[in-house]
Amino acid sequence: MNRGWPLVWALAAAQLVSWGSIYYSFSLFVVPMESELGWSRAALNGALSLGLFISGLVAYPIGARIDRHGGRAVMALGSLVGAVLFAAWSRVDSLALFYAIWLGLGLALAATLYEPVFAVVTRAFPGDYRTRITALTLVGGFASTVFIPLTQLFIDQLGWRGALVALGGCNALIALPVHALLLRDGARGRASNAASRAETQRIGDAALQRALRHPAFWALAICFTAYYATFSAMTFHIIPLLAERRVPTAIIVAAIATIGPAQVAGRIALLALGRRFSTPLAGRIAFLGLPCSALPLLALPTSIIGLFAFAAIYGAANGIITIIRGTAVPDLLWREGYGAINGALTLPANVARAAAPFGAALVWSAAGSYDAVLWSILLGGVIAAIGFWLAAARAEPRAR
Repeated sequence: MNRGWPLVWALAAAQLVSWGSIYYSFSLFVVPMESELGWSRAALNGALSLGLFISGLVAYPIGARIDRHGGRAVMALGSLVGAVLFAAWSRVDSLALFYAIWLGLGLALAATLYEPVFAVVTRAFPGDYRTRITALTLVGGFASTVFIPLTQLFIDQLGWRGALVALGGCNALIALPVHALLLRDGARGRASNAASRAETQRIGDAALQRALRHPAFWALAICFTAYYATFSAMTFHIIPLLAERRVPTAIIVAAIATIGPAQVAGRIALLALGRRFSTPLAGRIAFLGLPCSALPLLALPTSIIGLFAFAAIYGAANGIITIIRGTAVPDLLWREGYGAINGALTLPANVARAAAPFGAALVWSAAGSYDAVLWSILLGGVIAAIGFWLAAARAEPRAR
């Protein structure tokens, strides 16, 4: 029963580093880079959008490759690219080079975050992938809680360029060894003859074609696309939203820091309930929580209690949704071709994640306040919830 758990915990630590350094740290570098280099905020965020867009485009081929060969090479290369490009970012003085760096970091995102590691875990532990994915995300849920203050400390002590070198070191010293030395692909990943590889690819292709004809797949595509857009808009605009409302900085930091523990609390609750809380039931509840989290910000715009209520509901819902993202394909469809199917679902979702911060900025600019952005986020959450409810209703009979 305990077989493979050291690897799961090591992968969880690597997820903490990958999410915290490559994804969550970006917003902390905007102001110091803007001040030193004179680049506009829109130009800086454009590089992030490019990286997220690229990560969406390569999600399917990366998932398909993990199906055929395993995840060791993909994830190790992603961590190595991340470490090298952080060092390059620390020396940047050209906007064009900055965009090129984020093009590469988009590849690193696609190769190291939850989608590839979920494919690896589902592939390696087909009998209890749900429990292991839940455990893995318990640690990953603290990525923002750990790395936002850690990155700010690096910036305060080392400057923004030195902070980037430190984050690159985290990838090189923690995530890279886990992926390169501890991760093993197993017999399927070592299949050396062309016939075995061709058969694996045939099974994956057939599973994907079958999924493309299944209504639950398209409902999940709608759900995850709306979810990623909502999540991305909230992630990159919650701090300026609260600053616009003149919330004190200390309160903003405390509220944002609450989201990580709330995510973990949601995951612990799901883990404790175990099989009594199936993926369809857990998903129905969590996706309803997503739009509900925006209501305190809309109804109680100046309330500190409302702000912390938002953080608690939003964090708990997102914590459970992260697990649902990993278990929805095998639990609502099937395990065969997991990487390819999940990659196909992730492609439009990551494109939406890339476009959402820019789209939210346009809504804010047109409306003159963040209220319109919040209403847009509420709408996105409602669409995601409807999508999942439809997917659960049209799932394979064994999952209902």
